Amino acid sequence: MSRIDELVAEHCPSGVAHKSLGEVGQFIRGNGLQKKDFVDSGVGCIHYGQIYTFYGTSATETKSFVAPELAAKLRIAQTGDIVLATTSENPEDVCKAVAWLGESEVAVSGDAYIFRHSLDPLYAAYLFQSTAFKNQKSRYVTGTKVKRVSGDSLSRIRVPVPPVAIQKEISGILATMEELEAELEAELEAELEARGFQYEHYRQELLDTVDAAPAAIGELGNWYGGMTPSKSNPAYWESGDVPWLASMDVSDTSTDEIRGRITQLAIEETPLRIVPAPSIAVVMRSNILRRTLPIGLVTVDTTVNQDMRILVPRNTVDAEYVYQALQADSERIRRSCVRTDGSMAAVDSTNFFGWQIPLPNLDEQRQVSKKLHTFDALVNDLTSGLPAEIAARRKQYEYYRDKLLTFPEAAA
Repeated sequence: MSRIDELVAEHCPSGVAHKSLGEVGQFIRGNGLQKKDFVDSGVGCIHYGQIYTFYGTSATETKSFVAPELAAKLRIAQTGDIVLATTSENPEDVCKAVAWLGESEVAVSGDAYIFRHSLDPLYAAYLFQSTAFKNQKSRYVTGTKVKRVSGDSLSRIRVPVPPVAIQKEISGILATMEELEAELEAELEAELEARGFQYEHYRQELLDTVDAAPAAIGELGNWYGGMTPSKSNPAYWESGDVPWLASMDVSDTSTDEIRGRITQLAIEETPLRIVPAPSIAVVMRSNILRRTLPIGLVTVDTTVNQDMRILVPRNTVDAEYVYQALQADSERIRRSCVRTDGSMAAVDSTNFFGWQIPLPNLDEQRQVSKKLHTFDALVNDLTSGLPAEIAARRKQYEYYRDKLLTFPEAAA
């Protein structure tokens, strides 16, 4: 018999009380705090967006601060309160919560609620992660583009409320499991990153051995641009089956999964043209260029938007060879050709199309790309299991978390 079983047998042999969140606490809406209010030091604060990007299950220190004068006007979370974000772009993430365990009070922004309650703080935070909570929450999510859940709706959600001794035992077990899962995930992600560096090193080493005259990439074939058909004309988009490649679909590995689709009418009535595969897409205008230069090998016929250029190589040029060569040079191209002085980063076309890569004959290009493809497959075989292992560990943790947070309900 586990320690939890012993505690249940001792304290609640007939089942555990299930109560609404409104019965065990109150939801207090945050107010007023905006990112422009952040200062280097002062009173700790939690902005609702940071709950998604910075905080985990609990926190003892804040990422940001506000001036004491402003903090005096804001809603305050006390030690043990739960702070949860109540707006999101998707219904799955809305109501992500963090238990505030720091010694000082903290200010909380609008689009967040403070849940002041009588539960063990960590136990309460884990309840907000549970599948049972999410299933109930889904009934109360409102909004189209922005998803919201009100405090009144949250107050109706029912949760198991065992004695505090059991709550603390559960939260201790889950905290340990969460820590172990995070450590393993970090190790697997480090291994995944190492495999990526291994491939990049081998690719660069192999391309450096190519002894051939250089050619400007602007002369390797035909480069095409694109556009975005009017979104106000549903005839260009509804039930479309023609791929339309947007910047967000261009990745380092492939562009096999193109999410956008337009209709044949859009092709007929706009300057768009279908670009035959294989082709190489390069993002030319996006703030992602401040960090990386997205390049994709496109293996399906497609149209493209206005923020990229796409190359259809001439007959004497192998598409995968060009893709691999541009990938190897991508950071150097980005540093040399990308302008970041405007509101939107952009590639300088003159410098970009003048960039040179070694261009041997077609047979040698194919030999090099075949070797790289083979090595890429070996690395992917080694790494494909790592994301799956990470996902499996998360599922395992979620399964045991839900098991620990599930109790037979005591008879009324």
